[in-house]
Amino acid sequence: MPKLTARQVQTQSKPGMHSAGEGLYLCVANGGTKSWILRATIKGRKNRNGGPYRVEIGLGSVGLVSLAEAREAARPLRKLAREGINPLDERKRETLTFEQAARRVHKSLLPTWRNEKHAATWIASIETYALPFFGHRPIEDVGTADVLAALSPIWTTKHETAKRLKQRLSAVFDWAKGAGHYPHENPVNGLKKALPMVKQRPSHMAAMSWQDIPAFMFDLATREGVSARTLEFLILTAARSGEARGARWSEIDGDTWVLAPERMKRGVAHRVPLSPEAKAVLAKVKGLHSDLVFPSAMVGPKGESRPQSVMVFKALLMRMQVDGITVHGFRSAFRDWCSESAHADREVAEAALSHATGNEVERAYARSDLFERRRQLMNAWGQFCAGKSGDVVRMARA
Repeated sequence: MPKLTARQVQTQSKPGMHSAGEGLYLCVANGGTKSWILRATIKGRKNRNGGPYRVEIGLGSVGLVSLAEAREAARPLRKLAREGINPLDERKRETLTFEQAARRVHKSLLPTWRNEKHAATWIASIETYALPFFGHRPIEDVGTADVLAALSPIWTTKHETAKRLKQRLSAVFDWAKGAGHYPHENPVNGLKKALPMVKQRPSHMAAMSWQDIPAFMFDLATREGVSARTLEFLILTAARSGEARGARWSEIDGDTWVLAPERMKRGVAHRVPLSPEAKAVLAKVKGLHSDLVFPSAMVGPKGESRPQSVMVFKALLMRMQVDGITVHGFRSAFRDWCSESAHADREVAEAALSHATGNEVERAYARSDLFERRRQLMNAWGQFCAGKSGDVVRMARA
């Protein structure tokens, strides 16, 4: 039987045990949750029927433990089994406090996060709101009532913080259960009816109306400075601030801007079709720097060039006497234009913003990034921004 690949781990949805080789299995539950199980035979020991003595050892959920990490964790456990030692007996000797478990989960997740602020916030929320209640206690002794006591004081007053904390606590208990440190049902699962329902209005980034974009772009084109060109390029490509400010000439391939996974919020490579208007912006800044497309006027401590600060846009908008909007809001304006004016298909508009659409199975089968359809859309957006088109540009599926 062939071993599972990392790709197959992500796409496998059939309930059951799927071999990853050497006794390691991917366990897919009926509800779709995935975890790692090691099946080992203890050398020299017999079960009550006289047969081989076998054990199953949980190694954590797929969301927290990669295939490579699961194989690495299984190796010493198989070694113990070959030596006649039950790995479950060895594991029971280690008693973790909730704080120790939380810090282990945080450490395991650090490589998956590109945002240092998110990593710091993740553990800080647990330190502030959970550890004072049960951080010092053995994790196996922490129950639903304890988690409820930590969440209740902030559930209505700091609801967003409380929701994120609830998710993080759930991740810690999921890991502990999979790793054999928590023998009970995840205590967070029992909170649904214990916490009051909090209705909140959705919060949106302050955005300029898409109808006002052409006039704004006309004003922006009259402004001198690299920050003005960066903002033009950002709007014309519907990019995020960091993506535009960090653009490099090596990423420009003719009429396509190619961003590597590590440059993207979702960690997925992204190709951006460059409209004639976007290419015209690049022509204006060509030659300013050999590497950075939009270099900062400020240099690093060793005299090295660096990308512009996020604050340059705030200063630019102040000079233009434009307030009440955010730079990220230009992506919202683009998305509204796609729906209300271009009538673009949802999956094309979302792909232009590098947003994931559909469930996990749908994304596994959707291999195309709809590039050619997005090129048509971005060319129409460029024309609209430049005031070269009418109010309505139809982009419906052919």
